[in-house]
Amino acid sequence: MKELFPAKQVMGFVFSLILTAVALLVHFTEMTFAVGMTILLVTAFIQAFLQLVVFMHAGESKDSKSIYTNILYGVIIALVTVFGSLLILIWDM
Repeated sequence: MKELFPAKQVMGFVFSLILTAVALLVHFTEMTFAVGMTILLVTAFIQAFLQLVVFMHAGESKDSKSIYTNILYGVIIALVTVFGSLLILIWDM
């Protein structure tokens, strides 16, 4: 019976709930903007990684190295797009 219980998924779900509670605490407590945004960004990236690994089963296939490489590539493209837009539209460079 123990092998039928999805312990990894249950622990991932509980950890997701904890991260969501931390994000709600940032909203309901009086914090500076910098501290609040730092906590929100860290919890958001941890949450995204947790969802990817636990619930989308990214690390369970033989091709997991290429999956993580594609994710890294996507993150790099997103960062270049965001910071390129900031450079052009806000910082006038």
